Amino acid sequence: MAKENLKTIAQNKKAFHEYFVIESFETGIELCGTEVKSIRQGRVNLKDAWCTIEKGELFVKGMHVSPYEQGNIFNKDPLRVRKLLMHRREIMRLLGQVKQEGYSLIPISLYFKGSRVKLQLGLCKGKKLYDKRADMAAKSAKRDIERAVKERNRT
Repeated sequence: MAKENLKTIAQNKKAFHEYFVIESFETGIELCGTEVKSIRQGRVNLKDAWCTIEKGELFVKGMHVSPYEQGNIFNKDPLRVRKLLMHRREIMRLLGQVKQEGYSLIPISLYFKGSRVKLQLGLCKGKKLYDKRADMAAKSAKRDIERAVKERNRT
C-alpha cells in the first residue's frame, strides 16, 4: 500500500477544549479555485466553525477562508456556507445521533490528502466547566512531571 501524503493546514484546538470528541470522520469539501489557493497559503480559520445537516446534505458554517490576494472577481465570500462530501448513509447515521443524543458536528482539522483538501469532522459532546478545569489541571500536572524528570536527568 502506498504511503498517504498528509499535510495539515489548520487545526481547531478550541474544539478539544470545548468538547469531548466521540468519533471522527474524514470528509471532502466543495471549494472554488481561489479558495484552494488561499488554503494552500494557510489562510483558513476553523475556530468558530460548526456543521449542520440540511435536507440530507452536510454543510460547514463559520469557516473563514481569506480571499486570495491575486484573485479579483473570482473570490468568494470568506464566510460562505460550504458543502461537505460524505456518503448518504453516513450522513443519515450522524443525523440520527445529533438529533437524539444531543451531539454536535465540529470541524477538527483541515488537511491535504494528496492534492485534495479534506476536513476531519468530529462527533462531539459539550464539556461542562468542571470537565474543562479537570483537563487543564491534568495537563498542568503532566507538564510539571515532565519538567521534573527533565531536570533530574540533567544532573
